[in-house]
Amino acid sequence: MDKTTAAVHGPGPGLIVGVTGLAKNVFGLVLSRMELAALELSEARNHAMALMAVAALAILSAWFALAYGTVMIVALAWESMGWRILMIMFLVFLVLTVGLLLKAVSMLKEGKLRLPETMNELKNDREMLL
Repeated sequence: MDKTTAAVHGPGPGLIVGVTGLAKNVFGLVLSRMELAALELSEARNHAMALMAVAALAILSAWFALAYGTVMIVALAWESMGWRILMIMFLVFLVLTVGLLLKAVSMLKEGKLRLPETMNELKNDREMLL
């Protein structure tokens, strides 16, 4: 190809074409990552709502069980133990509360509320771009 042919047809794909292609690819990548994040957020939201519903029902049920059980135990033991039964019931409920809090923390540490796929893809994208 000589100089006159190159002048008539113009230069090959230039910087503008390359930047436009790169921008389209980056936009597509960002859009796909946003779609993945939205999907995982909806799953995490569903898990969080289910966890909250179960926790609310468990709390309500536990309050009724504890109230009736405590009244029954105190009424039955008052004649023989007096005020000491109240201290024993306090300690029992304190241990129960600590155990339930530890269980709640372990449920949260299971990772159902995280976004593992989105975070993995974003990490891969960052490594690829750097």
